[in-house]
Amino acid sequence: MRAMLLTIAFLVEVAMLVAAGWWGFTLDAGLAVRLLAGLGAPLLIAVVWGIFCSPRARVRLAPPAKYAVQAACFLAAGVLLALAGHPLLAVGLVALWAVDRALLSHGGHPA
Repeated sequence: MRAMLLTIAFLVEVAMLVAAGWWGFTLDAGLAVRLLAGLGAPLLIAVVWGIFCSPRARVRLAPPAKYAVQAACFLAAGVLLALAGHPLLAVGLVALWAVDRALLSHGGHPA
């Protein structure tokens, strides 16, 4: 069960980055702005995630703080996805992360 939950966690993390990129590439702006936003938004989220949330994070946070950073990343991606015209997908992405995170935490094995 834990392996399945970790797989889901990885997949929703990838979806989070895709959502941020989708927003940027679908902006009603010039090509340069779309490229900057489409590549920059997921890159910014990935950098924050890598520094605070990855298994090899440079900054080790206590679990509550780590989960808060994760939630902020997912909420940001959800807002961007909603702004790109997909509010239901945005809610689904954030909800799936929250349920998966809760199930992983409930098992007593923080990721």
